[in-house]
Amino acid sequence: MEPIIKSLIDLDLYKLTMQMAVLKKFPFAKVRYSFINRGKTKFPEGFGEELRKQVKFTENLFLTEEEKTGLENKCKYFEPWYLDFLKGYRFNSTEVGIIQAGGDLQVSVEGYFYSTILWETILMSIISELYYKMVKHNEFDYNKRTENNAKKISLFKLNGLHYADFGTRRRFSYGNQLEVVKQMASSIDIENFFVGTSNVHLALKFNITPIGTHAHEWFMFHAAKYGYKMANYLAMENWSDVYRGNLGIALTDTFTTDVFFKSFDTKFAKLYDGVRQDSGDPFTFTDKTLEHYKKLNINPMSKTIVFSDSLNPELAVSIKDYCRGKIKCSFGIGTNFSNDVGVKPLNMVIKMVEAKPEGEDWHPTIKLSDSTGKHTGNLKEIEIAKYVLNIKL
Repeated sequence: MEPIIKSLIDLDLYKLTMQMAVLKKFPFAKVRYSFINRGKTKFPEGFGEELRKQVKFTENLFLTEEEKTGLENKCKYFEPWYLDFLKGYRFNSTEVGIIQAGGDLQVSVEGYFYSTILWETILMSIISELYYKMVKHNEFDYNKRTENNAKKISLFKLNGLHYADFGTRRRFSYGNQLEVVKQMASSIDIENFFVGTSNVHLALKFNITPIGTHAHEWFMFHAAKYGYKMANYLAMENWSDVYRGNLGIALTDTFTTDVFFKSFDTKFAKLYDGVRQDSGDPFTFTDKTLEHYKKLNINPMSKTIVFSDSLNPELAVSIKDYCRGKIKCSFGIGTNFSNDVGVKPLNMVIKMVEAKPEGEDWHPTIKLSDSTGKHTGNLKEIEIAKYVLNIKL
């Protein structure tokens, strides 16, 4: 089987932005990640061995001069030294552990934070596409997909929705995501409803904007290093110190949005362009966000909510209607773009499970989202965090 990943930057932008921040702030930190099979998918015989081969293939990837130039032009916030670092970066397959027992798959990653941070979306893309190849779900009606997407584009335009492709991690295949983004990019008109893609490689390929800031692991690591009460505050402080006002959409739900807003004071609320909703009820989240901005005497219409939790076009339209005249909003739509071909998408994540800040011991890392079913990590540590943060969920 040929390599599934053929570009070093066939990944989501937030992996690169966090990598630069980690290199600046935590160059000696180590971390561990784990594959979490939420959907209890049973993998076919030989899957683990094929996955190892695909992981080994990634060691041949490198940033091309053309890609480096593209990043210089599209991502002005990347400092020259970082792009030079990325030019010399190579994946190290020994950081990845893969075990298959029957239909059960275990995948782990361990190493320096700055080195291992790129594996998440790469591994998920490989696992998803490899699974469909091996269970023979490799054919579908391309004309139907194109027609499907055309209907979505029309619906977005009709309702004035600004949207981006967030579909890298659970895509049906690279080829399918490429065709979806190509179709979306070709639909760009004067209103610019399609604002870009999280996939850096595809963004450069179609000369559109790569979209993304940071992920939960940024906040999870800060909790391991500084404690739960200071995690949100110092994660935002360090992020703004690195990016100086760029990449200003803050993720709220690592330890629940209610806890996040306690740290999202006037300074951060004015500095950051807005917030991202990734779990819980989007309408309740909107109300809480509006209330918080108003409490700080900030006009919510000067801010943006990016919605990115399990969206489909119809839900996005409902959210847009709810936000209209109250606060600006945009939408990051993933699986419904890149894996809407008639197969069941894999319900999986890869999350940081332990961190070892410089000079310290290993510490469990957890995530307490606004949806209790999305809590991840050591159960004892989850209870400790809930107690410390006074979370009643």
